[in-house]
Amino acid sequence: MPAWETLKKHQNELIRKQLEGSTFIAPITSSAVSALTGPDKALLALPSGYNDLGWLSDDGAQFSSDVSTSDVTSWGAVEPTRRDVTSDVTTLQVNLQETNKHTLGLYTGVDMSAVVPDPTSGEVAISKPDRPPLRFWRVLTIGVDMGDAGEIYTARFLPRASVSDKSDQSFNNGDDPTNFPVTLTGYLDSTLGFSERFFFGGPGWEALLTKMGF
Repeated sequence: MPAWETLKKHQNELIRKQLEGSTFIAPITSSAVSALTGPDKALLALPSGYNDLGWLSDDGAQFSSDVSTSDVTSWGAVEPTRRDVTSDVTTLQVNLQETNKHTLGLYTGVDMSAVVPDPTSGEVAISKPDRPPLRFWRVLTIGVDMGDAGEIYTARFLPRASVSDKSDQSFNNGDDPTNFPVTLTGYLDSTLGFSERFFFGGPGWEALLTKMGF
C-alpha cells in the first residue's frame, strides 16, 4: 500500500480567491461576451454597451444556485432510484455603492436613456412607474486573483438577466454609504442556448493548466 504522502495530491497553488472585481451590465441588445482573453492571455475589450457598475460592498458579487429535483422512489429501495433536475436557477446579488446613471437605472427599473438632467439646475428626477416593465440585461462579473505567473481571471456571464429583488436602502450618516442592493436572476438566452457561462483565463491561469489536470 502506498504511503499517504505518496497517495495524496494537495496543491495549494490551485486555491483561488477573488481579490477584486467588477460587475458589468449591458442592454440585452448588446453583443454577448464570447471570450474573456486573447492569444496574449490579456483581457479583451468588452463589446460595446457594457458598463462597470463601480464599487461593490465587501461582500463582492454573491452567486447563488437554486436547484430543484423530482425523485422516484421504489419498493424496497431506501434511497431514490431516479432523480431528475426540474429547475436550476442562478441569481447574483450585488450591493452597489456608487450613485451613477447605471446603478440608478438598475435599482429603479427605469429606462435611463430618457432621463436627462434639468438644463438649468442639473437636477435629475426619476419617477417610478406604476407597473415597471421587466427589463433584461447582459451581466458579466469578473474576479481577479494573482498567481506566480500573473493575474488569474474568473468570470461568470449571464446573457439574459433581470432584477428579481431589491433590498432595503438606508439614508444615514453612519459608516455605510447609500447602497443600491439588487438581486439579478439569470434566464436562458434562446439564441445562445445557455443561461450562464463560466470563463477562466489570464497568464496565471495558463501557467497552471497542467497542474489543474487539463
